[in-house]
Amino acid sequence: MLSVNRLSVHYGPIRALDAASIRIGRGEFVALLGPNGAGKTSLISGIAGLVRAQGRVLFEDREIGALPTEDRVRRGLTMTPEGRHVFANLTVAENLRLGAAIRRDREGVAQDIEKYLGLFPILRERNHQLAGTLSGGEQQMLAIARSMMSRPRLLMLDEPSLGLAPRIVAQMFDYISLLKEAGVTLLVVEQNVMQALKHADRAYVISSGIIRHEGKAEELRSDRRLIDMYLGN
Repeated sequence: MLSVNRLSVHYGPIRALDAASIRIGRGEFVALLGPNGAGKTSLISGIAGLVRAQGRVLFEDREIGALPTEDRVRRGLTMTPEGRHVFANLTVAENLRLGAAIRRDREGVAQDIEKYLGLFPILRERNHQLAGTLSGGEQQMLAIARSMMSRPRLLMLDEPSLGLAPRIVAQMFDYISLLKEAGVTLLVVEQNVMQALKHADRAYVISSGIIRHEGKAEELRSDRRLIDMYLGN
């Protein structure tokens, strides 16, 4: 579904991503792992078109590297950024409707809102509540549900467990796995290594802007040397 070939990202003289190549098959849950500053966010931001990048990005066999972010979303590629970034002064329902801004099928939008309120029951309880009053975990659920309102075929999540209590982290990954079961392809940036590897099919390990390792998630979980060298937990 996604093929990224030798993607590089610079911020002024600093090279944040150095000729990174990854591939994701349809229906896969792929984790992107690495320490702070490793280049994880730069990679998915380059894929999403949020930062200027050199290299090739093919989505469903079409080159999308020159497209603006909105057109990539229209083609089915969506990113949920780190830090949730919900619209604090809007209600849960209003946030969800904004997630469907590129769509014109009002009946389908209403059906999808009902679908994701069903997936995240706490959001149904908070439906008319301002997003800024939600807990961190609730805001993360809302950010994911809002991203799903554009009906992505590939969803990229940047640090979905950041700042959440351990119990909520486990719950969040259960929800993310439900999206995979529903047919959504996933690329998830995550520092909670064991949770990510517990749910992912495959994983890439990145450090200093370079992809260092790729393999099946279950194999990486048992590779203590690799975890100690690059992931630190």
